[in-house]
Amino acid sequence: MRWQFSNDAPIYTQLIRQIKVGIVSGGFPPGERLPSVRDLATEAGVNPNTMQRALMELERDGLVYSQRTAGRFVTEDKAMIETAKRGLAERHIKTFLEAMLNLGFQQEEIVSLLRQETGEEETNHVSSGM
Repeated sequence: MRWQFSNDAPIYTQLIRQIKVGIVSGGFPPGERLPSVRDLATEAGVNPNTMQRALMELERDGLVYSQRTAGRFVTEDKAMIETAKRGLAERHIKTFLEAMLNLGFQQEEIVSLLRQETGEEETNHVSSGM
């Protein structure tokens, strides 16, 4: 996993978000054993206590669970993973929309730009005979 940090949020919340992305994207598949706290902390370049805090939060959310002697594992609850995926997507969309509105774009303009970027607008013109 490639760890990236910024100064806009506490490190442990960034760890939570990055591990969540790893889980919802399949980087950490359902049921997979996670590396130890120490290994993850070393890999990310953070204090083990900070990594422990992030993993405890993910446990509270239900995305990760502990087995006393075997370590931590990714949940096998695919519905929970989908819910987390949807939540991350909604947060990205909200941030994007706020930024676009701050730039002065109207909703219709934003939709048009998205269609243009995804190639959908071109397809619509071609299919409608334009």
